[in-house]
Order: sequence, then C-alpha cells, then structure tokens
Amino acid sequence: MTARTKNTKNAPAYRCTECGWTTAKWVGRCGQCQTWGTVEEAAGGTRARTRAASSVQKPAQPIAEVDSRVAAYMSTGNPEFDRVLGGGLVPGAVILMAGEPGVGKSTLLLDVAATFARGTTRNAGQNNPAHNTQPPRPVLYITGEESAAQVKLRADRICAIADTLYLTSETDLGTALAHIEQVTPSLLVIDSVQTLASAEVEGSAGGVTQVREVAASVIAAAKERNMCTLLVGHVTKEGTIAGPRLLEHLVDVVCQFEGDKHSNIRMLRAIKNRFGPTDEVGCFDMDEDGIAPVLDPSGMFVSSTPHPVPGTCVTVTMEGRRPLLAEVQALLDQAVAPAPRRTVSGLDSARIQMLLAVLQRRAGLNVGKLDCYVSTVGGAKITEPAADLACVMALASAAQNKPLPRKLAVFGEVGLAGEVRAVPGIRQRIAEVGRLGFTHVLVPASPAGVGDVPEGVTVREVTTLGEALALLFPQK
Repeated sequence: MTARTKNTKNAPAYRCTECGWTTAKWVGRCGQCQTWGTVEEAAGGTRARTRAASSVQKPAQPIAEVDSRVAAYMSTGNPEFDRVLGGGLVPGAVILMAGEPGVGKSTLLLDVAATFARGTTRNAGQNNPAHNTQPPRPVLYITGEESAAQVKLRADRICAIADTLYLTSETDLGTALAHIEQVTPSLLVIDSVQTLASAEVEGSAGGVTQVREVAASVIAAAKERNMCTLLVGHVTKEGTIAGPRLLEHLVDVVCQFEGDKHSNIRMLRAIKNRFGPTDEVGCFDMDEDGIAPVLDPSGMFVSSTPHPVPGTCVTVTMEGRRPLLAEVQALLDQAVAPAPRRTVSGLDSARIQMLLAVLQRRAGLNVGKLDCYVSTVGGAKITEPAADLACVMALASAAQNKPLPRKLAVFGEVGLAGEVRAVPGIRQRIAEVGRLGFTHVLVPASPAGVGDVPEGVTVREVTTLGEALALLFPQK
C-alpha cells in the first residue's frame, strides 16, 4: 500500500500547453479547452508547498497611514475617456479595452497616448489639442500587430505626434519589459496583449498560457512602477473577450468599445471599474481625420425634419448618468404574406412584439395583421424599458397616420396591463429636454413628483396607456 502511494506521487504528470490542465496519463485531447495535440509530459515531479519568507521588505501599516495621494486621478486630456474611467487614469492601474475588429480601438488609444504625452486637453469635435494643462510625460506605445511605420502613418493622419511618445514594434515579452525599463513611461499602451509571447512559457502567442504570463508580467511591472497601462484585447465571434476569464479579473478596468462600422458614432462603456462607476458612457465621433470626443451627443440621434411626420416620437434614455435624446420611428403597412413581418433595428424585438400586443389589446388599435418596422435614428441602441411609451406612441401615430406634436418628448415603461410605470432619473430627463428646447413632456406619474420644471416646459403625467393616447390623439 505504501509503495503504491509512492509510485502514484512520482508518476509522470501531463499538462496542456494551452490552458495548463493536468492529467495523470497522456491523452490526445485536452479535457478542459478541448484542443488536440497540446497535452505534453510535464517536467519535474510534485512541488513542495510555498513557505513563509524569512523577511518582509515592506511591512504592513495601518490603513489610516497609507498615503492615498499616490493614487490620485491623472487626466488623459480626453474628457469622454476620463468620464468613463471615473475621472482619469490612476497610477498603477491596468485597463483592458476590447471591441470588434476595425471599430477604432488602436486609433483611440494612439490619440489618448499622444494627448497624455503632450499634457494637452482635447476640444469636443476637434482633432487638435486645445491647450496645455500638464507637463509632458513619457509614454511608450508597443504594437505587435503593425509595424512602427504603419502606426506612424496613422499618427500623422490623426495629429497624434508628440516628442515624449515612444513607439516600438515588438512581440517578445522580455524585450518589451526591457523597453519599459529603458523608457520608464508614465503610460504604457500595448496593442495587443494577444500578440506578445514569452520565450519562457510554452504555447503560441494568444494562447491561454501565454496570455496569462503576459498579463501577469505587465501587471507586476505596472504596480511596481506606478505606471498606467492600457491593454488592447481581441474579442471572439460571440463578442466576448478572447483568452482566459482570469485576464478580466487581473486588470483593474475593463472597457468595451462599441460602434457600427457604417456610422461615425462610437460608444465606450466600462464593464468593470475598481476606481469609478460602471454606468458611465463616453461618446466619440470617428472620421477619416481621427476620433474626437462628443460632449453633447443628444442631437445626433434625433432627425431634423422640418415638418412633423407620422410614426416618429422622441424619447429620453439614460446612458449611465447622462440623459440622451433619441428618436423612435415606426412604419405600419398592409401585410402581403400570411404572417406579418416584424423588423426592428436599435431596439429589443421581443419588447416591440409585446408592445404591439398591448397596443392592440388595451388600446383597441388593429395592428396585429400589419407589417411593422421600428427603428432608431443615427444608429442608437436603446435597451432600457423607459422607451416603451415612446415606441407605443410612434406605433399609434403610424397606425392612425397622425403626427405627434412638435417639441414633444415621451418616456415611461409600459406594462402588460396597460399601466405606465415610473422610471429612474425623471428629473434629469426633464432637465435635458428643457435644455434642448422641447416644450412638452409626457412622463409617468411618480410619487416623488417631477421636481422643478424648466421654464417654458409643460409636463403631463399619465398612469395608463389610455390616458396617454387620449392626450396625444384626442377624439372629436
């Protein structure tokens, strides 16, 4: 029995070079990542347990004596990027940015790197810096997907040239760490983390083992030097960040860069943020001259038709803590096929199906046998239920061929019983409507009330769908 236990402990172990999965005997396919031909014999036998160190270099200190000024925010010079991060970059923070290929991740980070290196602040809607607010700081940009000459061409196009912005094309992790020691940057940009590979670790670049090693080494260097780090991450075809889930746990901030390739609007969202909120959204305008922050994006999602058109309604949606105006357009037509079509763009199709049923059942409008087309203006994507009432009003306007009044904004959640429910941020939404010159607002009734109403704005509260239809479409 003793000999069997000894032999079992000394038996050779096999490990997957991609994900690190171990097994007592060789198999052709990894049992965890399901990759073929990656299971190899692991060198060495069982490892001893880690023992406590004989001395401690930095002893623990009371939390009240810790100097928090070291982790103060540093502005990147891009107001929208700072908004998403919670105020700016924190020394030693590691930020992972993911997004679809071609959405503009490299362009945004190159612009941020140049602005941070110059110590300037960007103006909204302009590609040139406004004025210097900080002294120049060294920035290191490591690219593994492009050559240095290709990145320089993009920098010339978007005016991202700075004297203290250093550029290198490197795919070896050891050489990249040597560049960090030589430049000692305040900000490090790596594009991307899947292109770096370590010679000390088995597996190809982008594999699970390599990504773990690269991330751990870069994060250790960032924490040791109080160096801000921006990492670009690839995404899978499902839209998730490629690599191990451990990568998202190791970094401090995870940002998602979104946008339609056929539109200039780009949205930056914080999925995880250890130093700030995760409900902030940054808006950018991307064109051939680069990418510029948009400080007031409300007017970009509303059409500018001179006369009212049936089937259109303006709503107010909350993107984080920022209210944005968006326009919903609906079109109803006689169905040619036995099954009516339901085409939705920018909204939840299942939600539109439910609202059509509520509109027919509770309001008596026969829309079940009509083709329905619902879309948003400017490529906006609305996910919150506060846009329900605006969608219903747009559908009712299209069904009756009656336009809604101009300068009208509508928001509220609609239930299956036809009730209009209150939504968060009513006061902020009304203030945004008044700032943009709207004169009428239709809102759900709230026990807390609507607060101070801007001058020139009329607010009407409704509790049911029938009340809202009676106000906007009075019967003679």
